[in-house]
Amino acid sequence: MAQIFHPSANLVAKATIFGAAFIAAGALWIGDRVHRSPYITQAQVAREQPVPFSHKHHVKGIGLDCRYCHGSVEEGAFAGIPPTKTCMTCHSQLFTDAPMLEPVRESWRTNKSVEWVRVHDLPDFAYFNHSIHVAQGVGCSTCHGAVDEMPLVWREHSLNMDWCLACHREPERFIRPRESIFDMDWETPIAWSALDGDTRSILQAAGVESDPVLQADLGPALVEAYGIVTAQLENCSMCHR
Repeated sequence: MAQIFHPSANLVAKATIFGAAFIAAGALWIGDRVHRSPYITQAQVAREQPVPFSHKHHVKGIGLDCRYCHGSVEEGAFAGIPPTKTCMTCHSQLFTDAPMLEPVRESWRTNKSVEWVRVHDLPDFAYFNHSIHVAQGVGCSTCHGAVDEMPLVWREHSLNMDWCLACHREPERFIRPRESIFDMDWETPIAWSALDGDTRSILQAAGVESDPVLQADLGPALVEAYGIVTAQLENCSMCHR
């Protein structure tokens, strides 16, 4: 029987198969990039709020501690959104006629909460407890970035699972002394004299007395002292309950 297809059809068939494979791989790669992009994660995108509250002004400028507004961050799963009375502690005396603060004054008059826009909002299937992370040496800026430099707050990181797992798999790269959790300027290397007595004792027990202290030495010592078990941190049920 005569050959139906020209021999060159073999080349076309192979090119089509390989081309389809590359197109499929490319589509998957593009989908992954889109999924991780600010368009989806909203990372690095400042959120409009009913009141243009500036963390840069209140934290960097005035020097307010995170806990002044986020009072439950050390004891609760949720860091807490400050009630209107917290705002009015100052603004019943300062900038009392400022137009931008009218939603706060209206909230105070009507006893209705200001409807703030949630910036860091995890899916319902992911369990997260602020107090656990604070107790284990995870600083505010580690997850939230340089909030003290943000006129309007944005999400610093994607909050995707792989971002969380980077810390859960290697907590020694990220944790800091508990007394420095709310220090927005914390960084290593850090001078030995800048550490408090408890942290110096932890380092000495681990055989570390270098000056300055590197994260490579500080992290493992704190992981041991704080009883952090990495194997447990990678258990699915830690976050998906």
